[in-house]
Amino acid sequence: MHRADTNNADPATLALSALGWILSDTERAQRLLALTGLTPEDLRERLGEPGLLAAVLRFLEAYEPDLLGCAEALDVPPQALVEARRRLDS
Repeated sequence: MHRADTNNADPATLALSALGWILSDTERAQRLLALTGLTPEDLRERLGEPGLLAAVLRFLEAYEPDLLGCAEALDVPPQALVEARRRLDS
């Protein structure tokens, strides 16, 4: 069951939670770095930047199984992650 307040979720908080989910799996984390060109140093230095957080969510959007898995783990609908990325991009 998904939380009812996902439309009001802070996009940065949701993106940070998604990043935590991504980094919890070594192969997924390595794929994030390879596909985005980010380095571990980039993640540490730019963690609060909307552009970096949007890139994390775009990474999930690009591979539906990850988008769905992350949404399930965070107990939000997949659309909440997509909407968070839109809000971070604006």
